[in-house]
This record gives sequence, structure tokens and C-alpha cells, in this order.
Amino acid sequence: MLLFLTTTLAQAVVVVPNLPDDGVLDPPNRNSIDPNVDYERFSGRVSDKDDASRIFKIQVENNNTKFFRAGDQVLFKLNLKEKEEFCKGFVRSVEDFHFTIFVESLAPCYSSTEYFRRGTVLNFYSKTLALRVFEASKYREQLVLRKEDFLKQLNDINHFLWTFDQQKVKTAADYDEEINRLQREKRKALDDMITLKQERLVLQNELMKKLNELDESLLFYRVERQELMTDRWNSDHDLGLPVGQRPQQMKRQ
Repeated sequence: MLLFLTTTLAQAVVVVPNLPDDGVLDPPNRNSIDPNVDYERFSGRVSDKDDASRIFKIQVENNNTKFFRAGDQVLFKLNLKEKEEFCKGFVRSVEDFHFTIFVESLAPCYSSTEYFRRGTVLNFYSKTLALRVFEASKYREQLVLRKEDFLKQLNDINHFLWTFDQQKVKTAADYDEEINRLQREKRKALDDMITLKQERLVLQNELMKKLNELDESLLFYRVERQELMTDRWNSDHDLGLPVGQRPQQMKRQ
């Protein structure tokens, strides 16, 4: 009877780390993987089992077991029995802070003559879990970057919505200023055109006056070809034809 109580008390002992009484336990890591932690090893407590001790429901304090999938293999030993061989189990289902395993045999790590009690602490070893934690950490880093990008976009949208009235007034003022500038330029351009028209009218009158004067000068200084007419007059008298004298004498009646 004393041996049985000793065995029961030994199995109930839980190995816990020596943590400080106050302060932060670990530096912040943004819930990413910590290179100083061995994620291949973790502990859990048997919260329930079937009568044949083949199916165990394990309760854990670290919820990294949520990355398990059905069919994953896990190895485990009883706490304080590290010299024993590993027992092999296969994950059947996963819940928050719980997962269920199927064990082929407890013979490698537990005596078949002893009763396997609920509440027994098991030390697990799983390379698959460490790989899943690493993949989850890398994927989470991408999710964090996406979240930061979405938050930045949302912040820009919120800023626009919160300052919509001010931006509306500012936009209207900018366009009013641009309209006023265009109107000033329009008035200036029309005034310049009116001034240019008046200048062109004065210049038109001056040019027309100058052209008229030039036409009169050109007409006055035009040289007539009167020598051709003189030759023809002389030729009329040299042909030897019977022509009358010019001017003829007046006939008297």
C-alpha cells in the first residue's frame, strides 16, 4: 500500500521552470517564433481516456498544439521517467488547449501492470509540431505586414472621411481662386484685344493713306510711250497713197 502511494505521488509531481516572482517572463516577440525555445518538446496532462487506455485526451497550457493535424505522429514519456522508451501516438482531433491521440501500446514507456491514471503528466516530443510552429510564425509575419498595410489604408480613409468638410472647403477655395485668376486673365486678354484693335484701326488708316499717296505718285510718275504714236503719224505720210491733207479745208457752199 505504501509503495502504491509513493508511485502515485511521484506521478503527480510536475516539473515547472524556475520563474521570477515579478516582472516580465520573456521579452516581447510579437507572437512569433522564439529561437531560444525548443518547440519540439512540450508537456501535457491526460484529462480523459478510454477504458482500454488507447485513446487519450491531452490538456496543454501552451496552445501551439492547435497546429497539429489528424494523423500526425507524437512521441511521449511519462513525467519523471525520462529513462524509459518513447511511446508512440497519433493525433486524432485538435481543440483549443486540447488534442486527442491514439496510442498503439504503452509498453515502451509504462508498465502494463500499473493502472494509467487520469491527470498523468506526459512529456511530448514532435518534430512535426516544431515545423508547423515555424511555418505558422513565418506566415504570421506576412499576416502582420498585410495587417499593417490594411491599417495604413484604413487610416488614410478615416483621415479623409474625418476631414472631408475641411478638404471640401479647401478644394472649393482652390477652384474659386483658379476661377478668379482665369477671369482676371480673361479681362486682361479682352482689354489687350480692344487696345490692339484700336491700334490696328489707327495703323489701318495710316496705311490706307500712305497707299493712296503712293498710288497718286505712281500715276504721276508713270512714263508714257508716245514715240510709238509719232512713228505711226509719220508713216501715214510716207506710204505714197492718195490721202487728203489734214486738216482739210473747209468747204464753202
